[in-house]
Formats: sequence, C-alpha cells, structure tokens
Amino acid sequence: MRISTKGRYSLEALLHMALLPEGEYSSTRSIAKNTGISDGYLEQLFIPLRKAGIVQGIRGPQGGYLPGRPVGNITVGDVLRAVEGPLEPVACVTEDTCPMKDTCISTHTWSDLYHEITNCVDSVSISDLAAAYYAMDKVEYAI
Repeated sequence: MRISTKGRYSLEALLHMALLPEGEYSSTRSIAKNTGISDGYLEQLFIPLRKAGIVQGIRGPQGGYLPGRPVGNITVGDVLRAVEGPLEPVACVTEDTCPMKDTCISTHTWSDLYHEITNCVDSVSISDLAAAYYAMDKVEYAI
C-alpha cells in the first residue's frame, strides 16, 4: 500500500493548522508558503476534507480554513480515508461479493493487514502529530 501525495500533503496541511493558535484560520496561500505545497493543489485537497467535516472553510477576502473539529478528534485515518478512499488492501476484505471468500487461502492475510493498517492510522490524531512536532525541538542528539 502506498499513500499518495494527496494523503501526505493533506496531513501536512492539517498539521500546519494544528500548530496555529486554536480558532485561528489560515488561507491556502499561507499554508502553501509554509509547507511548499501549491495553493491550487491545497484547494483540491480541501474539497474532500470539507465534505468529510475535517476542515471548515471561511469565505471572504480574509477567509481561510481551520480544522472542522478539535484536532484531537481527527485521526490520520480520517484524513487518509477522506482523500485516498478506502484503506483496504483488497476489496474482498470488507465486501462479501467474492465468490471464493469461503475457500480463499489469502483472505486472512488481507484481513489481518487491513486491521493492522486501520489500528495504526486510527490511533494517531492530528494533535499527536503536533505534539511530536513540538517534541522534535527538545530532542538532544549525541554522537
């Protein structure tokens, strides 16, 4: 499984918003300037993120975006599903349409992989990413 730039850039944009003071919004231009992601691409990414309630848009000349709910309640999985789609490695993991489901020898492997992926991405919130970002400044390195 490979996460595309849609998933990676969406997480980066959400992390940028999480690092702002609570309630402060940011324009796509500002996010683009601080992350290096193009303004136009951010606008495209925010369409499914808005539909999923992950970001909220504020219209007007001084408008922008802010998280649609507390960043502690937005998981990496929420963001990835909104922009990447389902996280299943194969469709038959969550669908009962496969005629070979009862005799397939690999179904358990795919199911286990799906549950590991889901558990991982759903256990990390955007606020966890922000905390990890802040902790980076406190790391002491020794050679």
